Amino acid sequence: MRAHNLSVWMVLCWATAAPAQVRPGIEVLIADSSHLIRGRRLGLLSNQTGVDRSGRRDVDALTAAGFPVAALFGPEHGFVGREDRPGLPDATDSATGLPIYSLYGGSAAAAAAALARIDVLLIDLQDVGARYYTYPATTASLLRAAGRNHVRVLVLDRPDPVGGVLVQGNVRDSIGDPDREFVGFLPVPMRHGMTLGELARLENDRLGLHADLTVIPAAGWRRVLAYDSTGLPWIKPSPNLPDLESAFHYPGTCLFEGTNLSVGRGTPFAFQVIGAPWLDAERLLREIRAGEGGRGKGEGLIGVEVDTVTFTPVHPTDGKYDGIAVHGLRFRVTDRATYDPTHLAVALLVALRRVAPSDFHFGERFDQLAAGPGLRSAVLAGRAPSAIWRGWAAALRRFRVTRTKYLLY
Repeated sequence: MRAHNLSVWMVLCWATAAPAQVRPGIEVLIADSSHLIRGRRLGLLSNQTGVDRSGRRDVDALTAAGFPVAALFGPEHGFVGREDRPGLPDATDSATGLPIYSLYGGSAAAAAAALARIDVLLIDLQDVGARYYTYPATTASLLRAAGRNHVRVLVLDRPDPVGGVLVQGNVRDSIGDPDREFVGFLPVPMRHGMTLGELARLENDRLGLHADLTVIPAAGWRRVLAYDSTGLPWIKPSPNLPDLESAFHYPGTCLFEGTNLSVGRGTPFAFQVIGAPWLDAERLLREIRAGEGGRGKGEGLIGVEVDTVTFTPVHPTDGKYDGIAVHGLRFRVTDRATYDPTHLAVALLVALRRVAPSDFHFGERFDQLAAGPGLRSAVLAGRAPSAIWRGWAAALRRFRVTRTKYLLY
């Protein structure tokens, strides 16, 4: 199928995808695959997103079905998903009295001992489809530990909330160590179009983890379906990803976490905005609308509406501009099938270097988010956005081929 026809097909599929009633992996496990856990000691890595369609937590659904859980494990943001700070301690689940072993600051020895006492580890976390998220790293770390302890792993899969068709952004050229690189360690693009179960299959293979891994699929999900077409309730995957709109922008706007601009933490629309007190937002908007050479063809503006905005972060967890009026831009998706948030982010970075050369700065985290110094160097060198994007094309083509080995839907 030619690239043009493929693009048309994707647009039509997105436009005509009928509302579905997707069953998350937890429901499929209990209803259709309970033999995998019957009579086994169970551990559960999950958080607030690990629920069935009625909103009942996995641990409660399993117990009600006669499959009691022996130990709980929590990722970044904790088992209840409300924390946005490092060093989360181990805790106790108030509803069940079960121990919660924090994998983001708790006792590593206690978590390892708990893992060694179970037969099957269940993993149910809502990923967001972007390379920067930490849940795949936590999954990989437990896969490695489970393999060493001969513990079977069942990933209870969930949809990629922004759909599983498009892949966008630059591709990391090597796989890292999830125990050392908590963010962005996978050799995937900024927007990878994969579910957590599919990423687990990739991790198990590419890292040689040798875990006894089975993915329980999200029944009824198709790759063209975004989260609001699944029939599932939206639950914030982390404290600063409030809704699906933010999730669509996140593969691009997350890069600004590695700069001195705010991404709207401390507001109800985090990752839908960027800004700073010193920014001339009107000038930045004119710059990106004008495009390369001022020809009036704004790079990265396909499928998205951009407007100026002023917002005031309140107790932002990144510490940027608390209580200070911030001038910036707000983004709204108008066409999901054509919008590329990574293209928009690059256009903004290049424009910021032009309109605020003395005020705009890259931070220490940028290269980690961008999978190396290449993007930062290209922006500082004054390369045009389109030239930067073209440099990603070959790696994206290779990734599309590579990922087919791990896809389940």
